[in-house]
Amino acid sequence: MRRDWKAEYEKRIVWIRALLARSGAKGIVYGNSGGKDSALTGILCKGACQDTVGLIMPCASKRNFGQDTEDGLAVAKQYGIETRTIDLTSVREQEVKALETATSLTELALANIAPRLRMTTLYAVAASENRVVAGTGNRSEAYMGYFTKWGDGAYDFNPIGDLTVTEIFAFLTYLGAPQQIIDKAPSAGLFDGQTDETEMGISYRVIDQYLLNGQADKSELATMRRFHERSEHKRQPIPIYKGE
Repeated sequence: MRRDWKAEYEKRIVWIRALLARSGAKGIVYGNSGGKDSALTGILCKGACQDTVGLIMPCASKRNFGQDTEDGLAVAKQYGIETRTIDLTSVREQEVKALETATSLTELALANIAPRLRMTTLYAVAASENRVVAGTGNRSEAYMGYFTKWGDGAYDFNPIGDLTVTEIFAFLTYLGAPQQIIDKAPSAGLFDGQTDETEMGISYRVIDQYLLNGQADKSELATMRRFHERSEHKRQPIPIYKGE
């Protein structure tokens, strides 16, 4: 069945406006990474709220300063989204130096510093300007656990979290987003040369085929289940002791 993206857009706009009204906030802030998810989040938020700000937050990776920034600015220009750039490179360097006096950092720990610094930055701006933070994670990433806990996994609301990567590309195509966003290989931009699919060892096409239609071969299913099971803690509420 063909998806009615016009109706999808209108329903999500109504939902965001209602959420904003309940929050008492005057505006929205989100991370504009130059990728598909942030593009769709930004377009929806701007459609619902004129006072939407996208933060471009390069952090060490050369790609952050090049292609990612250029693509983020292209989306912002096309849809009239206010953009601010905050370079977190030196902040990350100082954090790493401080941490190295107390521990030996693993590659995973190092990779997750940037998303958590971006989260801190988003919430500092939100708190200073009475805004709510919009999330940019999708259903495919959530199932695989391909997000940073208390990094890009932290937000006040998420207008695209129910959509798979396949659906996000279709939605962006309907909305007329810049072609380079649609053609771009999905990447968290954690380090130069990084792409989501290479890191996971499985394509979003395969993941989405399973999520949308329940179809996957044994090998693919085993890979997806392994990622899903080991990341279950990311999708669960924080355990709180409640006594006996």
